Amino acid sequence: MGRRSVVGVLLAGAVLLGGCGDPASGPEAAPPAPSVPEASAATTQQRAPRLPAKAPTVLYIGDSLAMENQKVLGEELRRDLRATYTSAPYSGTTLCDYLEGTGKRSLVPDADKAAALVRSVRPDFVVLQFWGNAWGYTPCMDGITYDASRTRYLERYAADARRLAEQIDAAGRERRPRIVWVLQGPDPISPDRVRRVNAVYEERAAATGDLVADAGRAVSPEGARYTWTQFLPCTAYERAHPDYCTQPGSDRTALHRDDDYLHFCLAPTTSTPKPCPVRSPGILRIAREITRVVGATAGSD
Repeated sequence: MGRRSVVGVLLAGAVLLGGCGDPASGPEAAPPAPSVPEASAATTQQRAPRLPAKAPTVLYIGDSLAMENQKVLGEELRRDLRATYTSAPYSGTTLCDYLEGTGKRSLVPDADKAAALVRSVRPDFVVLQFWGNAWGYTPCMDGITYDASRTRYLERYAADARRLAEQIDAAGRERRPRIVWVLQGPDPISPDRVRRVNAVYEERAAATGDLVADAGRAVSPEGARYTWTQFLPCTAYERAHPDYCTQPGSDRTALHRDDDYLHFCLAPTTSTPKPCPVRSPGILRIAREITRVVGATAGSD
């Protein structure tokens, strides 16, 4: 990742704080569930075979979830949509890190701020994937945490979402990109926090005519959108590609490692953030839903 791996240096010796969850969570476990929940409808829907008339240019930014997803998402977008793709995620970050004007209080260098990247890449779509840093790791949050003050945290998070969208809009000028807000999957420690963070994204998308990709539903049980699970039934695609159906004997696949309930990469978290190096069903499910939303909109333009 070159200069984009700077956060890995900051996190050396504190791998469990290298993700984007709460400190008690560790970032980026549980024993196998006695029964396997039904798969979400989002995991079984058909891929759209029609290519858009114009191949889209896509920019992907976010935290450690985006860091681990970035390679797979690029592969999906290029293959299915012939997209031109750029990614610049930084582990441990939140929305304010990508705002221009944050300077040394940000974990993201000026060249990789959202607006700077929009000016250089000129994307049609900007995909934003943020778990919602809730424990104050990044300096730009000014010590505001979900546990200490839920109201203050959510007000600040909504304000940062608005500012980030405004900066992206201004940077796009006459070619304003469509923002894709990626909804997050369940959090077993504070499920209501994720629900409310997702509501911030949905409200922002509705206010500006932008898009929502409910990737979190693809890694949630059917009928239990905010119930965390380590395993889900294998999809038809996963059964046809055995590397993605991790327990074919019981027709279920692992979304998380035993020691990391937040991240979807089935390889151990390392001190230097990098794209996930192994096939991981949760990452593919998330990437396919994002690709579906981008493709549906690009195809209608």
